[in-house]
Amino acid sequence: MNLDDCYNFHDFRKLAKKKLPAPIFHYIDGGSDDEVTLNRNTNAFNDCDLVPNILASVGEPDLSTTVFGKKIDMPLFLSPCAMQSLYTPEGDKASARAAEKHGTMYSMSTMASFSIEEVAEISNCPKLFQLYVHKDQSITDDLIDRCRAANFNGLCLTVDTLVAGNRERDHRTGFTTPPKLTLESLLSFAMRPEWVFKYLTNKKFELANIKNKTDKGTNIAKSVIDYINEQYDPAMNWKDAEYCIKRWNGPFALKGVMSVEDAKRAIDIGCTAIMISNHGGRQLDGSRSPFDQVKAISDAVGDKLEIILDGGVRRGTHVLKALAAGAKACSFGKMFLFSLGAGGQQGVERVLQNMHDEIRRNMILMGCKSLKELDNSKIIYKK
Repeated sequence: MNLDDCYNFHDFRKLAKKKLPAPIFHYIDGGSDDEVTLNRNTNAFNDCDLVPNILASVGEPDLSTTVFGKKIDMPLFLSPCAMQSLYTPEGDKASARAAEKHGTMYSMSTMASFSIEEVAEISNCPKLFQLYVHKDQSITDDLIDRCRAANFNGLCLTVDTLVAGNRERDHRTGFTTPPKLTLESLLSFAMRPEWVFKYLTNKKFELANIKNKTDKGTNIAKSVIDYINEQYDPAMNWKDAEYCIKRWNGPFALKGVMSVEDAKRAIDIGCTAIMISNHGGRQLDGSRSPFDQVKAISDAVGDKLEIILDGGVRRGTHVLKALAAGAKACSFGKMFLFSLGAGGQQGVERVLQNMHDEIRRNMILMGCKSLKELDNSKIIYKK
């Protein structure tokens, strides 16, 4: 099996599983507790049906939209995901280059493998930075200021990770950053010599954006869960979010909004967007899926915020359903990370091309010339 055989999420996942050591693969694949929310994120899209119109003379549909003040060529972009050099040595650089090639947005995690400046230098695509509020405020301030200097287009503050979720797969596999060989993981690493060779012969693992501020997770073996619990501020509140918005003074989203009440409050503190997200089912298990909440939030806030659905997207029809429910765009993580692990930059390019083709094809089948024609009349909820 190779990239040419990858047509959907399951294909990319299968190829990534062959190429990545088990601790790395399951870090992408897993969720928290019983993984109920992880599975719900995708299954929720099955709770409504699309309603097409015929003979609409669509021609070539316009898939473009605007998020964080930047036009993108399709209503889907890469979610911010940490430590991408664990999946391919080029990590975030590969993702950013693929996003640029397909005219969409790349998002960088605070815990990226390459720095804000390194990625800004190699790619001209629209860029979003995912911020965490650290206990050491100087780290937060430094990240905001560097993003401004590097001409990033927007910031999103992750608000659903005050403590790490109970990711039991990571406990079982002994996942750490950087990877640490244990008796349990040794066989899995040994069976993937290509990954081991690339990891040992390329750039040393580091959390490039914070390496000069803290050595946690960089110079010592440290689990992701320990890093989150030690470094992120569990007392973060609305005043902290408002502080970040004012310091940034540009397009800004809260990532992790799930309730109508919080969406309204995001407007009050100056947000221009929200990312409806439950962190890919990796935090509070048993919570609603992002798609479950899109319509209610959209009905409440209207055009006062750009609504981005983050989580569970596997198909072009999922994107169309999210937009019909009221989202402006979608972002996705697991699927593109599997493609990154399966084939590096080429893998991400393939998954973005696949999703573009699906969205385009389904827009024509829906009888929609532009994304604006996707509204509540185009979906019927089963419940």
